[in-house]
Amino acid sequence: MCRFLAYKGRPMMMSDLLYGPKNSLICQSISAREMEEPLNGDGFGIGWYAKELSEKPGLFTSIRPAWNDRNLKYLADKIRSDCFFAHVRAASAGEVNETNCHPFHYKKFLFMHNGDIEGFSTIKRYIRRELSDEIYEWIRGQTDSEHLFALFLDNIKSVSHNPTLPEMIEGLKKSIMQIEKVKKEHGVEGCSYINCSITDGKNMIALRYVSDVSKPASTLYYSEGARFECHNGVCHMIESKNDEHSVLIVSEKLTNIERDWKEIPVNHIISIDEGLNVSVLPFDGEVELEKKAC
Repeated sequence: MCRFLAYKGRPMMMSDLLYGPKNSLICQSISAREMEEPLNGDGFGIGWYAKELSEKPGLFTSIRPAWNDRNLKYLADKIRSDCFFAHVRAASAGEVNETNCHPFHYKKFLFMHNGDIEGFSTIKRYIRRELSDEIYEWIRGQTDSEHLFALFLDNIKSVSHNPTLPEMIEGLKKSIMQIEKVKKEHGVEGCSYINCSITDGKNMIALRYVSDVSKPASTLYYSEGARFECHNGVCHMIESKNDEHSVLIVSEKLTNIERDWKEIPVNHIISIDEGLNVSVLPFDGEVELEKKAC
């Protein structure tokens, strides 16, 4: 099912989140606590923004286990960013290779996913038929995750080259509904589990979704405050008392400090705008995305 974290806020060292907490993402790559299969050793990836250099993010992926990659440790100790993604992979759809490692990148966008689109091998060719030539040719890997991202990219490109936060939300909702429609058309009845996050470096969204609400959804949490700090192995979110603000989205709680973590409700989207305002909205399946006239 994979594990991930997404951060937006006060610039911080990536290593403070990847290695500092008691249940850090690196620990989750060895022994995740909130999934049936605890091992996430089929590669990893990090994506981050250095906006003084480019609106496009930096990206580093590898098929090595995250717990055993010294290059990741060296990089994480040197990267300070106000917006970054990190992901450790447990392969389901797709081979263990770098093209299948998250985050996926297109221009200024990053995308990552944990979960499973039921019947992907059955509906893959039909999803591809929904894509423009440009996005079809962009796909390099085999995963259901990258194909979901491809649908999202086409949906927002049809609206704007610089989509707003509401347009990003509607683009993701439309992509999920397209997948459910194709599943239904081709007799795929199983449950899909989709926890994913998308950012353009300014805005960020994340979805906790299960296609059958009678099934238990994968876990997804967020934490917000002034800043997330780690000192001598003790990590916690500092309460916000001024304009300083930071938001963290995680597959699993990084610490045992319960007050730091809020569970994202099932079939809800969390959004973080450029001003770090947080909203949690229901995923209602109603899509308002419309193509704008050129």
